[in-house]
Order: sequence, then C-alpha cells, then structure tokens
Amino acid sequence: MQVVSISSLKGGVGKTSVTTGLASAALAAGIPTLVVDLDPHADASTALGVSPDDQLDIGRMLRSPRRAHLADNVVPSGWVEQARTNGANGTAHSAAQASVLDVAVGSAYTGIYDRPDLGRRDLRRLSAVLAGAQNYDLVLVDCPPSLNGLTRMAWSASDKVTLVAEPGLFSVAGTERTMRAIQLFRQEFAPKLSPAGIVANRVRSGSAEHTFRLSEMESMFGDLLLSPHIPEQANWQQIQGAAHSIHHWPGDSAKNAAALFDALLQNLLHPNGLAPAGTVRNRSLR
Repeated sequence: MQVVSISSLKGGVGKTSVTTGLASAALAAGIPTLVVDLDPHADASTALGVSPDDQLDIGRMLRSPRRAHLADNVVPSGWVEQARTNGANGTAHSAAQASVLDVAVGSAYTGIYDRPDLGRRDLRRLSAVLAGAQNYDLVLVDCPPSLNGLTRMAWSASDKVTLVAEPGLFSVAGTERTMRAIQLFRQEFAPKLSPAGIVANRVRSGSAEHTFRLSEMESMFGDLLLSPHIPEQANWQQIQGAAHSIHHWPGDSAKNAAALFDALLQNLLHPNGLAPAGTVRNRSLR
C-alpha cells in the first residue's frame, strides 16, 4: 500500500482537483484506493459523491485513532456505481467495474488539529487510523493548503508527497518553500518520506507567462516536475459539482483530461518507467 499526500502551500492551485483526477484514474485502472479528505473544507468528499450514514468522519476518527475502526467508517464513492453503470453500457473499462474507491469523509472537525504546534503524538494520529486500512493498494490524502498540523500529520503517515503548483510566480515560490519544508520534516520526523514530484496544474498553453514559469520549474526541480502537465479545464467545476469522475464525463475535453491523469498516475506510482509487467509507459503529454 502506497500512501501519497497531495499538498500545496498556496490555496487555489487545484490541489483537490488533482487528488480527484488521480482517484478517477485509479478507479479506471482497477486500483483499490482510499481517499482521505483531510482538508476541513471537505471539497474532495463532495466531488467524490459520498453519502455518509452513521460513519465517523476523519476528524472524529483522528480524535480516537486506535478505536476508529477505519473499515467500518469509510464510505464508497458514488463514482463506483457510475463505473458499474457505464461498464454495463459498454463505455468503461472492465477493471473499474470491480474496483474499490472509498472515502474517509472530511469535515470541519479536523480543523482542531490544524495548528502549528502539534507534538509527535498528535502527528501520529493519521498513521494510527491508517493502520486499520486493508485491501487498498493506494491511499491519497487531500491536505489543506497550509503547512500546519494537518499537513504534517499527513506527511507523517505518507510514503510520498506530491506537490501541486500553478505555473505562476507565487505558486512556484511556494513550491520551493514546501520542498525545503519536506526536507526539514524528513530529518526530524519522517526519514522514509520522499517527494513524489510536482504536478503543474491549470496550465494555459497560450500563456507566455506559463511557458516561462514551466521552463523555470524545469530548471529548479528537474525530474521532480512530473509529466504530463494538466491544462486548465473549463468545465472542471461543472464536473465536480455533478460529483462525477473525469473518466465518466462526456465529451472530448474530458476524455483528453482523463488520459492525462492516467499517465500522471502511472508516472507517480512507477517513476523512471518502472511500470508493472504488461503495461505500456505513457509518453509525456505536455
């Protein structure tokens, strides 16, 4: 099981969109996946179409992590039923029909832990909750857009950190600061943590500023800048508002975006082309 935190220092760069795009690609690929919505705004939970009943949200699981019983409190994403329905209509991969996409539902309650002064015991709360995770190959943690307690708690529980940035001055500068913060955090709390890479999101192909900043990011971060880059998607808010996955939204634009997330997920999980036997490595789709 790989635990990957999706983080950014700056809000508004599409961090949750990248999280849900990767979750959609995992569902399409048949990878059993859990999304942990650690952002108090709980936008990922909304986009994933969850309908909790009596389950505990992730904030209340963090309150008593050793008694949380994660398996009893995750909620299946509404996307799973979409995949099965579309599969019955012959428009989805068969892998998605039998796949698992569960959600540890977010809530404002997690905000009580989003402080800069969490001690080591508090930083281990999410790790203790995830100790009850079974039957998942991938856990995606959607972090709040800060470096306070919740993000550090997520990093403590993670194998990798993926950073999301727009090709703009402030976002690139924030990403550089976050890379330094990850290095310091590794030294003090999580020696096995590694940066999985940086996703350039909301890229506008006709923008001279974006072209310049992408070149700057390539120079600054080298191979850590993941491919493909994700272009600005005009109907992304509509897709999220309808609680649909990008892989089950009609139209060529969504189809192209889904292919990008398929490639991004493969490059994230299998860097340097180390894909499982029988898979074809995706080329950069910049």
